Amino acid sequence: MSTLHNPTRRQALFTATGLAAAALLSACGGGGSDAGSPAGANPATPAGASTYTLGAITGFGSVIVGGVRFDDSRAECVDEDGNARDRSLLKLGMVVAIDAGAVNRADASALALRIRLGSEVVGPVGTVDSAASTVQVLGQTVLVTSSTLFDETLAGGFAALTPGRVVEVHGILDPVNARIVATRIEAEDSPAAYKLRGQIANLDSTAKTFTINGQPVSYTGLPAATVPPGLTNGQIVRVLLQTTQVNGAWVAIALRGGLRLPDRSGEAHLEGVITSFTSTASFSLNGLPVDATNASFPDGTTGVEIGARVEVEGTVVGGVLVATKVEIEERRVQFRRQLELRGELGNLNTTDKTFALRGVTVWYGGTVEWRDGIEATLANGKRVEVKGVLAADRTRLEARRIDFK
Repeated sequence: MSTLHNPTRRQALFTATGLAAAALLSACGGGGSDAGSPAGANPATPAGASTYTLGAITGFGSVIVGGVRFDDSRAECVDEDGNARDRSLLKLGMVVAIDAGAVNRADASALALRIRLGSEVVGPVGTVDSAASTVQVLGQTVLVTSSTLFDETLAGGFAALTPGRVVEVHGILDPVNARIVATRIEAEDSPAAYKLRGQIANLDSTAKTFTINGQPVSYTGLPAATVPPGLTNGQIVRVLLQTTQVNGAWVAIALRGGLRLPDRSGEAHLEGVITSFTSTASFSLNGLPVDATNASFPDGTTGVEIGARVEVEGTVVGGVLVATKVEIEERRVQFRRQLELRGELGNLNTTDKTFALRGVTVWYGGTVEWRDGIEATLANGKRVEVKGVLAADRTRLEARRIDFK
C-alpha cells in the first residue's frame, strides 16, 4: 500500500523524518511575519531590537550584511522556526535576517541580537544550462551569477553541478521570473529531507495537493493544525519533503508560510525582488509594500520594475517600508563584489599560496597589498583581515589586501 494512503505509516514517517530533518527546514532564510504559520513558528522580536536587515553575508569578523558590521558575539542564531542553531553554521553567501540594535552610521556597525538563517531549496540537480548559467534543482530554476559562492564541497564550481547530485541553494526567491537567484550553493550528502520555497499553483484543497513551479506536492499526511490556514494559489510557502516521490508527487512532512517580512516597525534594509509594481514610487519588495516617494535612486530609476533585484533602505511604518534609498542590485553584481574575512588563519600552504580562514580557502598568489606585515609574516594562528574577490570558479577568495591584527 502506498504511503499516501496508509495513515499509520504516513504519520510514522512524518514524525521520524520530521525529527531527523528539523534542522533542514530552513527554506525561508530569514523571518519576520511568516503569514499563516502555526503559532510559535516565529519567536518574539528580541528586546532592544530596532533594526531589521535581510541580505547575503559578505564578510566575517563581525557578520557583514548590507555593508553593516553586526557584532554577533551576543546574538542568538536560529532557523526561521526559532530552533537554536550554532553560529558556526553561518557561511559566506548565506541569506540571513538580522534583528539588531541601532546602526552606528559613523562606522556602519550594530549589535546583532538574533540571526535567522535558512536556504531556498535542497534537492537533486536536474538540467544544467551553462550558456544561460542556470541549473534545475528539485525542478526549480536556479540562476547562478558572478557573485554566487560555491562551497569547497563543489570543487570546480558550476562544473560540479552534475545531474543527480544533491545540493542546497541559498539565495533570493524571484517568483515573478519563477527562479531562485543563488548567493551560495553547497553539496548535501544524504539529506534527511528535501525542501522547497515557492509559489503555490494548481491548489486542490480537497485532494490536498498543489504544485510549485510544476513540482507536485501532496500534504495529505499533515495534521490540519500544522497547515497554514487559507492556502491559496499565489501564496509563498516553504515545505519539507520526503526524499522519494509517492504516486508521482513529493510528500510534505512540514508546511509553513514562506514570506520573509519584518515583524515590527523600525529601521530596515532589505535585499530582494520587486514582486509587484505600480510605479517607481510604489511597489512591493519580497511581498512587503514599499513607498519610495521620497527615496534617492543612486543607480537611477530605469530598471526599477517588476522582477528587478534591488536593495532598499528605510523605515517600516504600519507594514509599509518607507524607503530612503533604492539601489539596483543587478548593476552592482556585474562586477566582482569585494568580500571580507577576519580571524585566525590555518592550513597555510606556502607552495600553493593558500590558507584557510572562516571556512574559506584564501589564495594570496596575486597582487596583494600587505599591511603591518609581509608575506613571510603569515603563520598558522596569525590573526588577519583579508579583503578580496571570488576566484573564477567561485570556490575560494583571491586576496587583494591582507592586514595583520
